[in-house]
Amino acid sequence: MKLSRTVFSKRSAIVLAVALGAASAASAAGKHAGGHHESPIGTPGVAAKVTRTIEVDMASGMRFKPSDIRVKQGETIRFVLKNTDSVKHEFSLGTPQELLEHYEVMKKFPDMEHDEPNKISLAPGKQGEVIWQFTKAGAVDFACLHVGHFDAGMKGQVKVAAK
Repeated sequence: MKLSRTVFSKRSAIVLAVALGAASAASAAGKHAGGHHESPIGTPGVAAKVTRTIEVDMASGMRFKPSDIRVKQGETIRFVLKNTDSVKHEFSLGTPQELLEHYEVMKKFPDMEHDEPNKISLAPGKQGEVIWQFTKAGAVDFACLHVGHFDAGMKGQVKVAAK
């Protein structure tokens, strides 16, 4: 009897692991219809294809400097972000809806870490980068979504000119 329980337990564990793996893959695909289509704000950039570098200061007074950025459709931009403030800040690119949704999550989990190519959190005095390709003309918003920072006006916009 012990042998059959052990075999059943191993089989159950394998089935459970496969099911969880499939659920994770489906969840990771999220709203992206399979997880592989282009975002409305562009695509993660490739360092070798960077066409321009833009430095952005996460400054005291809950501001990005500059907060109004202009790029051309198709450009791959390296954002070099410097947190010169005394508190932690985040740079998050997204649609207005995506930013608001993420802000609500940040309110519940203020210490969450980010591993998305369009986001970075930086401690005071630290520097990092986001590389992004702007594939569509229009506007792409960015914001600091740490609790209170967005409400204080720490946001900006990338205006993407058509080719």
